[in-house]
Amino acid sequence: MQLPLGPDPRTDVLARIHAALIAAFGRIVRPADKRRDPVWTLVQGVIGAQTKTAISNASTDALLARYGSWEAVARAGASELEAMLANQTFPSVAAERLKACLLAIVEERGAVDLRHLSNLPDDMAMAWLEALPGVGRKNAAGVLNASTLGRRQLVIDGHHRRVMQRAGLVPPRADTARAHDELMPLLPGDWSAADIDEHHLLVKRLGQRLCRQSRMHCDACPIRADCRTATGTATGG
Repeated sequence: MQLPLGPDPRTDVLARIHAALIAAFGRIVRPADKRRDPVWTLVQGVIGAQTKTAISNASTDALLARYGSWEAVARAGASELEAMLANQTFPSVAAERLKACLLAIVEERGAVDLRHLSNLPDDMAMAWLEALPGVGRKNAAGVLNASTLGRRQLVIDGHHRRVMQRAGLVPPRADTARAHDELMPLLPGDWSAADIDEHHLLVKRLGQRLCRQSRMHCDACPIRADCRTATGTATGG
């Protein structure tokens, strides 16, 4: 008979990293009034590739203010949407993806309505979202976790993935989907959806400030004791 292996020690590493980041940066808690409805969160993610969050937030609000409903946005012409999204990094791509995504929801649901996600298990909700045009793992997790749905899903952006790769918790060549699959089972069981959201925001801040793509500031890093790159124990894979 095979004995149970027990908890993964990497869960303790994640918990230590989380505590160290709170000690270094303070709490980063998303206020309730910043949790928007799932459709708004989806739209913001679809148009937000390589664009600062504040700009994508403003573009999403502007779309709804201009058209009055997401169904009207779906019916708008691509060139008109591109003009509305001029501040996005890739406005033409954003317009094309947004229109395709919203039309796909209308075709399946009869309206731009994501209320059915509340009745689906996380894995089914994630799969449904990722089947939409222009929706990847990061955006799908954001809809479930950072919106009013408040589900236990981990959002992983480029900063987050880079930090976890350097720490040795995610394979160096892992894409966002694999990084998500690697990290989700490691999350402490007592973490709420809000804890998971805060964890992402803290790791993202570390990636923006100290663990940058072009330069690592390991001497000042609050998680260096648990980072394989900082301690010189990083391995390939």
